[in-house]
Amino acid sequence: MGYVYILTNSNKTTLYIGVTNNLLRRLYEHVKTPKPGSFTYRYNLFHLVYAEVQPSIIEAIAREKQLKRWSRKKKDALITNANPEWKDLAIWEEGYDLPEVTLPEKLHLPLFPKRATE
Repeated sequence: MGYVYILTNSNKTTLYIGVTNNLLRRLYEHVKTPKPGSFTYRYNLFHLVYAEVQPSIIEAIAREKQLKRWSRKKKDALITNANPEWKDLAIWEEGYDLPEVTLPEKLHLPLFPKRATE
């Protein structure tokens, strides 16, 4: 399984399209341990606004390449269709290393396990 995801900044002016086999781990890397000088760090791209699952990492990479070739208008439409308000889908709670991700049903993604409440 592979994930294609889109991050943006708080003004929604720049997009980053990425691919991973572990979405939660990759979000952690982007948000909690950013690499100074990286594209996401330079442009403050820490808001997950879109994600989709693919059957394999190979298919996810192909989809990432496809999305990167799209116009900004087409990418915006893809995000808006799945997440009309462009809400950040990753919620970082104090004391947790990984975010809780809530994905719109339109994306047909498997549910992420809910955190155990104390």
